[in-house]
Amino acid sequence: MQNLVLFTSNDLKSCVNTRKGETKFGEHVQLINNLTNIYDNILELDVDYVIFGISEDIGVIANHGKSGTYKAWDATIKILLNTQSNAYINPKRILILGHLDYSKLLESLKDEKLSTKKRIALARKHTEDVDADVSHLVFSIIKAGKTPIVIGGGHNNAYGNIKGSSLALKYPINVVNFDAHHDFRSEEGRHSGNGFSYAYNEGFLKNYFIFGLHENYISQNSLDILNTTKTIAYNTFEDIEVRKKLKFKSEMQHALSHVSKSNFGIEIDCDAVKDMPSSAMTPSGFSTNQARCFVSHIGAHKNGTYLHICEAAPKKTNKTKVGKFISYLITDFIKAHGY
Repeated sequence: MQNLVLFTSNDLKSCVNTRKGETKFGEHVQLINNLTNIYDNILELDVDYVIFGISEDIGVIANHGKSGTYKAWDATIKILLNTQSNAYINPKRILILGHLDYSKLLESLKDEKLSTKKRIALARKHTEDVDADVSHLVFSIIKAGKTPIVIGGGHNNAYGNIKGSSLALKYPINVVNFDAHHDFRSEEGRHSGNGFSYAYNEGFLKNYFIFGLHENYISQNSLDILNTTKTIAYNTFEDIEVRKKLKFKSEMQHALSHVSKSNFGIEIDCDAVKDMPSSAMTPSGFSTNQARCFVSHIGAHKNGTYLHICEAAPKKTNKTKVGKFISYLITDFIKAHGY
């Protein structure tokens, strides 16, 4: 995989800050220093989880969105590796694989000679290239019997996660999506707003639950599609947090009942969290603690197949905030899912 940049022992040394009397997460994780065959290399390692990043915002650009989601992996990895290794978690069961890097493709989108129309068309073509890599990597991890934890990029990467999982398992998977948006838009070329519709229409996605949909940001046409598609269910943020018609805890169970009868993916869009730096940051959303509860509760189910945390778009001033939040979600999932 030409776009996969392995996380090496030298990277690890530069990230981990050791301290006398403490043991850090990064002192015990597994690495692959020499890649021969991705499936074989992962299969032979005695690990349960494979963590990798996707450094891209091509799908977001293709959706006319704000750039920045390519920074999430860098914001997260050092903070994750410097969390404490203790009785609550076993980092020896975790492989830090590395990240998919798309800096060259992103650079091509900056060509000033491109018209807006041509830039969007090129971004959508490049999104398909990202799809192929993500799908292959997730396929290899799941086929090897491990659980992928995917960090960063736009929500376009849900497609690769779903396709890769489905191909490895040899049947369509289900997905629960903690998100302000449905991302089930028309198949107009690949971008961050239609990963689920493409996966559904191509037969990789079966049951789909959207948790916390924002009523102000869904068209009536899209609402009609969701309401008439039998395998799709959702609740709205307003019904849970504004009108208080629904309870957060019982709705988590509602979501689980819709997806957990077979393997399912867990998608966490940072756009759903109040004031979290993201491609579509919101002043009204779920709290960070609610997001953590969601990941812990949903992730505890044995059929949880992967975790994807996306759309975070950190800047220098809030990089630590984003990194800490994503690190909490990663460790919450591992602790809940069992190791």
